[in-house]
Amino acid sequence: MLDSKIQNALNEQVNAEMFSAYLYLAMVAYFNDLGLSGFAVWMTSQAQEEMVHAMKFFNYIVERGGRIELLQIEKPQAEWDSPIAAFQDAYKHEQYITGRINDLVNLAIEIKDHATNQMLQWFVEEQVEEEASADEVVQKLAYVQDAPGGIYMIDKELGARVPLFTMPVRE
Repeated sequence: MLDSKIQNALNEQVNAEMFSAYLYLAMVAYFNDLGLSGFAVWMTSQAQEEMVHAMKFFNYIVERGGRIELLQIEKPQAEWDSPIAAFQDAYKHEQYITGRINDLVNLAIEIKDHATNQMLQWFVEEQVEEEASADEVVQKLAYVQDAPGGIYMIDKELGARVPLFTMPVRE
């Protein structure tokens, strides 16, 4: 059985992961509006990954005999000044989620919940990848900032990421 503190914190993390998916879906819409279908595909994959993360937490709560509490999901931002601004926000958001995961690990250690601490280690490693992935795109966009052809090339590269399932994109 889960301690009530960790149960509440895990339910809040389900909400944070679902918000992440919403945020990335908002970015999908933004990139579609710009005609950057590769950027939209990349963010579609990212949104789907966040939904998988939410379900990992959801299922863990259930598996440990906890109670799921679905919280209201905040409306995400819908517009950005540029593709690089959107990816900078994605990178900052991943850093925020990393902080939340670290706080969960600290709480699990504090209350001596070794099973939850063990489960969270997957997310600790995952966040290293999440931050690096978003930052890589930020760095590429910064490099080609004054070269529109570079955006085209990055769009093609990002479009190669394979989503779990497809969503419509504007061509």
